[in-house]
Amino acid sequence: MAHPAVRLAALREDPLDVTEVLDALDDPTSGGLTLFVGRVRDHDHGAGVVGLDYSAHPTALARLEAVCEQVAADHDVQAVAAVHRTGSLAIGDIAVVVATVAAHRGDAFTASRALIDTLKAEVPIWKHQRFVDGTDEWVGTP
Repeated sequence: MAHPAVRLAALREDPLDVTEVLDALDDPTSGGLTLFVGRVRDHDHGAGVVGLDYSAHPTALARLEAVCEQVAADHDVQAVAAVHRTGSLAIGDIAVVVATVAAHRGDAFTASRALIDTLKAEVPIWKHQRFVDGTDEWVGTP
């Protein structure tokens, strides 16, 4: 990670720890910290979900790092972090954690929104949902 504001960018099969992200962003010059935690919900488009699996392309980590670096370069932030799960997740499990810190809350909110939106749009991580009725669906595949 070339940009000094990128403190953490990772893909993990193990459960995510919000405290790890918060600790990575500790910065005495920052007055605002914005944290987004994405969790597995029990429904999608009106259908009941029982669980899901995330798969990552071999380039996903490099792409995640690039997204973090771009957000750090484009926004007035002191630090950026993003961690995404892979593997099987149950309802309620944490799937993704992104956070930014900035001197002011507005910059942190704007940067965190850009971080999660760009991650979802550009990092090749695919979701395979399993539904209550026994069907399944791939989401985010090309």
